[in-house]
Amino acid sequence: MAARLRKENPHLGSSFDDFLDAQGILPEVTALALKRVVSLQIQEIIAEQQMSKAQLALRMHTSRASVDRLLDPENASLTVASLGKAAAALGKKLEVRFVPA
Repeated sequence: MAARLRKENPHLGSSFDDFLDAQGILPEVTALALKRVVSLQIQEIIAEQQMSKAQLALRMHTSRASVDRLLDPENASLTVASLGKAAAALGKKLEVRFVPA
């Protein structure tokens, strides 16, 4: 009975993900959002450990420019290998999972 009394919201439509999918940009937007989250997490860990970018690059056996790309939230070009190197250099474990859509 409560369900019959409840009015449907006339302003409720599709989700934002549906909109992005209809525009054909959902994968790119999702990848960029994920990159921003990863970048922020790495920056937080670096700050906690009081580590410089140069020190991280040394520990990762890579260049400072590579670390800058890793930390750039607008640069969505990430590899699992670079994330794995960063995790090891920071004393962390990398976990990549697939979840239901």
